[in-house]
Amino acid sequence: MTKKLVIVGGGYLGAQLAQSLEHDLDVTLIEQRDAFIHAPAMIRAIVKPSMLDTVLLPYEKLLTKGTVVKAKVIKVEEHSVTLEDGTQFGADYIVLATGSTNSAFLKPTGTSIDDFRIVVTDLNKKLASAQSVAIVGAGTVGTEMAGEISSAMPEKDITLISSDSTLFSQLPKKFATSIMSKLKKANIDIKFGMRVENLKSTSNAYSGTLHLSDGSSIEADLIIPAIGSRAVSSLVGELPNSTIRKNGQVDVDAYLRPSAYANVFSAGDMAGCGDAMTIVAVSRQIPWLTKTFKALAAGKQLEQLKPYSPWRKAPLFLPLGPSKGNSYMVIGTFGDWITRKIKGEKLFIDKYRKLFRLNK
Repeated sequence: MTKKLVIVGGGYLGAQLAQSLEHDLDVTLIEQRDAFIHAPAMIRAIVKPSMLDTVLLPYEKLLTKGTVVKAKVIKVEEHSVTLEDGTQFGADYIVLATGSTNSAFLKPTGTSIDDFRIVVTDLNKKLASAQSVAIVGAGTVGTEMAGEISSAMPEKDITLISSDSTLFSQLPKKFATSIMSKLKKANIDIKFGMRVENLKSTSNAYSGTLHLSDGSSIEADLIIPAIGSRAVSSLVGELPNSTIRKNGQVDVDAYLRPSAYANVFSAGDMAGCGDAMTIVAVSRQIPWLTKTFKALAAGKQLEQLKPYSPWRKAPLFLPLGPSKGNSYMVIGTFGDWITRKIKGEKLFIDKYRKLFRLNK
């Protein structure tokens, strides 16, 4: 009998894993929203909202053999998941891939894609009318956003606020030095070693005055929070012997299992396995999960299989608009041309439209 796999969450990991396994297992993908959100494009979408039609991708064509169910899972047990309406789905294996939250213009706070469109287009209108913009947080999202706004709207006065003493300290100095040089050439002011003492929202943009930890203040027509992701892991909290970290990620064993249930796995942003909460991390986890579940379906025991090994040095592609940026890979640091060709020009949009069978 074909083994049943239930995947909870249709983000980057859930959608690709479901498609890669639908001909080997009886796959059910359960997702609350009726469209996939291609997050890397959302940063550019705030300056070019016409992109939304190409980066909000419906699930209807994702699977040809498996099943996509639009619903919310409220309970996970050893061999089943329960939906909000009481419906239960039995499973031999369960993968929890409920992702993470971030700023409201990157990921919806609710399940409505129409409401999310309004959030993004409203932010674009506020951005168009603002002269001064302060971005709180200088990680990948904040830095990329500063570059996108500057590229599309060079007349804006942009301030990027970092609580660290430099950008991307975990990467080679050459990477950070080049990024900082390009930001300064774009007249983006970077405030290092500063914490905002009065941030009113961690997800929504607003106007006002920011009070910084050195006693200074910044008044901005638009304040945009970009302070990072938090994993969504509430379903794991009630599983036996599970541990949720401060950032929402869950502790997992060498086979990405978050609890005493041997057949329940956690993956993507929520898995505290050593990977960052990035699409790059997902690109490493999916092949391992695919190979593992195919082996399990063929009768292998999990302990016979190779444990998961996270990225040692994950690559990073950081565009600053369509034509500039920097990339880091194990083989070295690269500038505008490589970054433009790998990500900056098209933001992987064609790849994910193809995944969802929407190119025709």
